[in-house]
Amino acid sequence: MARVFVYGTLKKGQPNYKHMINTAKGLAKFQGRGRTVEKYPLVIAGKYNIPYMLNIPGTGHHVAGEIYSVDDQMLQFLDEFEGCPDMYQRTLMRIEVVEWEGKGGADGVLECFVYSTATYPPEWVGLPYYDSYDSSGKHGLSYVLRESR
Repeated sequence: MARVFVYGTLKKGQPNYKHMINTAKGLAKFQGRGRTVEKYPLVIAGKYNIPYMLNIPGTGHHVAGEIYSVDDQMLQFLDEFEGCPDMYQRTLMRIEVVEWEGKGGADGVLECFVYSTATYPPEWVGLPYYDSYDSSGKHGLSYVLRESR
């Protein structure tokens, strides 16, 4: 099992969460909530209003999200879903545990895979930075589902 930190449309209550609970794609077990130890710019970009964490450590905010344990099948699905390695790159990041579910709790900092991007148009750096993502947030930038594109 691998640990994955999700900060965008794959979180609970967000438009693509359905993939995280679809066991046909593999297993993903919710472990808790966390945030990046380092600051990163989280932007909403492109004509489909997709959340991207730009791989620029030290800039932006401590980004909030959810920690999952996933099996190899789910990790492979997520790589394909996230367009890895072209659109997003899967890298290890240090995630501070904010809240842990179940027994055998985790304190402190975990290494988790995160889908961030180093391949983005330069103007994205000038977009507003967020510390957490909600597809129906005050930003007014509604995410466009793949099936609607």
